[in-house]
Amino acid sequence: SVLHLESQKVSDLKIPQKHYSYPLIELHFVLYVFLCRLSGCDLTEGSCKSLTSVLQTENTLRELEMNNNDLQNSGVEQLCAGLKSSHCKLEILRLSGCGLTEGSCKSLTSVLQTENSLRELEMNKNDLQISGVEQLLKQLCAGLKSSHCKLEILRLSGCGLNEESCKSLTSVLQTENSLRELKINNNDLQNSGVEQLCAGLKSSNCKLEILRLSGCGLNEESCKSLTSVLQTENSLRELKINNNDLQNSGVEQLCAGLKSSNCKLEILSLEEKYNITFQTLLYIFISSSDLLIHHPLTELHYLLYLIFYRLSGCGLTEESCKSLTSVLQTENSLRELEMNNNDLQNSGVEQLCAGLKSSHCKLEILRLSGCLVTEEGCSSLASALRSNPSHLEELDLTYNHPGESGVKLLSARLEDPHCRLDTLRYGTLVCAFCCIVFCVYRYLLWLACC
Repeated sequence: SVLHLESQKVSDLKIPQKHYSYPLIELHFVLYVFLCRLSGCDLTEGSCKSLTSVLQTENTLRELEMNNNDLQNSGVEQLCAGLKSSHCKLEILRLSGCGLTEGSCKSLTSVLQTENSLRELEMNKNDLQISGVEQLLKQLCAGLKSSHCKLEILRLSGCGLNEESCKSLTSVLQTENSLRELKINNNDLQNSGVEQLCAGLKSSNCKLEILRLSGCGLNEESCKSLTSVLQTENSLRELKINNNDLQNSGVEQLCAGLKSSNCKLEILSLEEKYNITFQTLLYIFISSSDLLIHHPLTELHYLLYLIFYRLSGCGLTEESCKSLTSVLQTENSLRELEMNNNDLQNSGVEQLCAGLKSSHCKLEILRLSGCLVTEEGCSSLASALRSNPSHLEELDLTYNHPGESGVKLLSARLEDPHCRLDTLRYGTLVCAFCCIVFCVYRYLLWLACC
């Protein structure tokens, strides 16, 4: 059974009074629930008392999601009393955005150091820095090192982590531990922090398979550290380093690691989110006035792709494609490559296609959304799929301008019984474009009246 009350007050539900105790449903209502989602339900410490009583009696609850509730440390302390119970079989606990600080880490550490069934702990968007993030991580990491700890997934995105935090996490990776996934996106780790982390990744005790470091202030130096990990015996299968200023030189460094016989990486994500100001938006409209005047509405979605990606300054270009092509042309384990919102253009895609044609290439998913690809790039991709039809299953070309001829060429691959491609994406948000056009039009009218 699943109890899903996301973004609504429990007191608003039409449940008989005997079945709930403010503000959370009482024990006999959730007794046979396996998954309970209560994100954004205005829960507080009192809710945690009710849930604790559930966890301390015979129950079937395996997943509890309480994101975006004002639980505070006192609420989590209540909850942890239930997590320590021999009746508690909870495996997944999500407490993102719950106003947690040092006290919460102390309570959760005490759980990890006793017999428990937790496999996944998510604490994203809690400003741990308030209480001194170094001390908090040291406490949490003490729990992760415990022989009782079976935690496999730890998510601490947007928690104010820094280089010192990486030292604590490294100490965990270098001792016997059960961690398989570590997500620490949107923390100011910088190159020095990643260098610390990589020392742990090289340890024989480290079994980490998924590492996510998106938006952590990394550049080429971080790529050097990560490359040294890929070139040694390691267990990494997925690496996401989106939204970092890697540049072509950083990708070139990474590719040296991807070619290593020790590298088992299957998923590499180098996506860049767009960052555009109103001034940039206005500049594009002015410089694209010919397109606005002469093209019919059915073709104006091309301008939308220009707006979001043309001046986004994402870092990767054709040079990155050359480096990645050299990886695809050698023995490698890559199955998914994500390079959305980078200025690859047709020339970069043509480079990539040389790799896609290789017999060594086993890539199954390729994402090139917003990479300035037109009919010419689509022609190269169609040619690659004809040469090596046995592996690529998903191709994302959204926010590009493939044109009718490009779509026709790639759609032909979908219909080819020898080609494994079964998902082709090339759509755009015409409605969003119309909204933007209207807003800019109003703004220009306002300027004219000034």
